[in-house]
Amino acid sequence: MAQIKILHIITRLIIGGAQENTVYTVLGLRDRGDYEVHLASGPTFGPEGSMEEEIRSSGIGIISIPYLRRNINPIYDFIAFWHIFFILKKGRYDIVHTHSSKAGFLGRLAAKLAGVKIIVHTIHGLPFHPYQPRIINYIYRLCERIVSCFTNKIIAVSMAMVDTASSAGIAPEKKFIVIHSGLDLTQFKPRHGNESLKKQFGIHENEIVIGKVARLFHLKGHKYLFRAISNLIADFPHLKILLIGDGILRHELEREADRLGIKDKVIFAGLVSRDKIPEMIAMMDIVVHCSLREGLARVIPQAMAMEKPVVGFDLDGSKEIIEDKVNGFLVKPKDVEGLTNTLKKLLENPSLIKEMGACGKKKIEPYFDKDYMLTRIETVYKELLWV
Repeated sequence: MAQIKILHIITRLIIGGAQENTVYTVLGLRDRGDYEVHLASGPTFGPEGSMEEEIRSSGIGIISIPYLRRNINPIYDFIAFWHIFFILKKGRYDIVHTHSSKAGFLGRLAAKLAGVKIIVHTIHGLPFHPYQPRIINYIYRLCERIVSCFTNKIIAVSMAMVDTASSAGIAPEKKFIVIHSGLDLTQFKPRHGNESLKKQFGIHENEIVIGKVARLFHLKGHKYLFRAISNLIADFPHLKILLIGDGILRHELEREADRLGIKDKVIFAGLVSRDKIPEMIAMMDIVVHCSLREGLARVIPQAMAMEKPVVGFDLDGSKEIIEDKVNGFLVKPKDVEGLTNTLKKLLENPSLIKEMGACGKKKIEPYFDKDYMLTRIETVYKELLWV
């Protein structure tokens, strides 16, 4: 029996949740033997890091699309579209599976024109959101509606994404399926923080560490965490904030920490390789996720698998895994006072930190395991092939 030929397309291969999801899928399908799997991507620029070398070392070649960029550029986008089209015509793929907004639009459009029979798209996060100008929001919705018309199945990483997309008229709800983004759960096991690593980052034995894993980028909510910590530092002088990730707001956030008087409390760890993330989370006592826009952030199940309580803003997919007052807390978005009071409650009750952490682990297996994710994606492919 001939192998099923699949092309995954993503805009860029920075260190991020959508990219890790895509790589796990590509590698997993290849290892199952029934598929010939290829991966296409635009170039990776910026301070967020790159997964390209890691992917190539695993034996997966990357088909380069030089003009596929995250930012809108009519000339680049036109060239990228035709580049994708000719890749698809030459490759004769059975399935095209797109990821991220730009690759999702251009890739699905090119796949339709190239006559690809099965087109799948994964929503890791929607391109339209309440924090953008109304005309931009409308254009993004319109683009999503157009390409969804000839998309056979849309995978969403959370039910919140399905609700938002279907309410916006992107596609009927029956076209969606929720498949949580998978993790290598063998790596995310409860453990004590590495003492030498703590020393490396200037974390002392009696200090409590509040951690956040996210790019230093707009809408990731670092400023709300900083303001909450500035409210707490007088009562809890042994606090440290450990930030994992880099981005364009690094210098701005450093200045903000200085302005708020918490500069000596904030550790900017910068980019950390994926295999080091578990030991970084192990050093954290509490994990905070205060982004204003996210499908379902990977750090939430990562932290819960390691028995860490999570405090998150009550939006998007967070409520699907954080049970308020059970394995963490949900706080109204942008509510600095609410975030302050919630963190204070945990800091005043060390036993509550442990109790909530233990409860969180029960929510993870097997639903966030990468092999479980892969099996469900494979089921989607087979159902579409058999129709």
